[in-house]
Amino acid sequence: MRSISAETVAEAVCQAVIEINTHLPGDIEMAMEQALDRETNPAARRSLQILLENARIAPQDQVPLCQDTGMVVAYVEVGQDVHISGGSLEAAVNQGIHDGYLRGYLRKSIVQDPFNRVNTGDNTPAIIHFHLVEGEALRILLAAKGAGSENMGQLAMLKPAAGIEGVKQFILKVVREAGSNPCPPIIVGVGVGGNMEKAASMAKVAVLRPVGEPNSQPELARLEAGMLAAINDLGIGVQGLGGATTALAVHIETFATHMASLPVAVNLGCHSTRRTCINL
Repeated sequence: MRSISAETVAEAVCQAVIEINTHLPGDIEMAMEQALDRETNPAARRSLQILLENARIAPQDQVPLCQDTGMVVAYVEVGQDVHISGGSLEAAVNQGIHDGYLRGYLRKSIVQDPFNRVNTGDNTPAIIHFHLVEGEALRILLAAKGAGSENMGQLAMLKPAAGIEGVKQFILKVVREAGSNPCPPIIVGVGVGGNMEKAASMAKVAVLRPVGEPNSQPELARLEAGMLAAINDLGIGVQGLGGATTALAVHIETFATHMASLPVAVNLGCHSTRRTCINL
């Protein structure tokens, strides 16, 4: 049995939320640089240059990549041989977010109730998903998801007869209707199968997969590539200004489902899709 203190978890989360709000992940920055090399539309090229300049300035000046510093989502894999000492794991994650958003002077965007809209003052509580695994490690995948992109997600409970073509058309519908609102170039996360909540959860996790890492199943990797081409053919472009770069990646995850169901969820990540992984 391995012991990890709640204080250690809180401090790691604190540092991580500051990092993800001020540092663009390297794979996303590289994808935008590659998009700039391919792009011919002058307005789109200039917008990509500005976004890349922003990505360089933010860590230098320790300022957020975006004024919307997001709602934190944590995917926590807990080894069954791990013991959290000195407090609960959930409380430690939220404490780290509390400390990080205050210490990093990050905007606090969370309201305690969807109706009374009173700000909690520290960007907590986070949405935390716990998964028990073998071993004695603790892994936390953290994301700070802004409302501009999150609000553009959609879920559909398709009839099984809709098949793969129905899924493709739904993905295109979501991106087309989102337009410039999620601040493209976007990352498109898709969850197919399971039930309503499983599809939505898979779509969110799919957004957080590294750009350039295709699905390990060849047929899904081909579907991802095909949907990326179709989405970029829509011509929405960087910040909605047209051009060849509406999306940087399409990531699709699937799961077993009921024979009478075909759930599909689409979650969109903006050009500053902020995430990191903590390994303790």
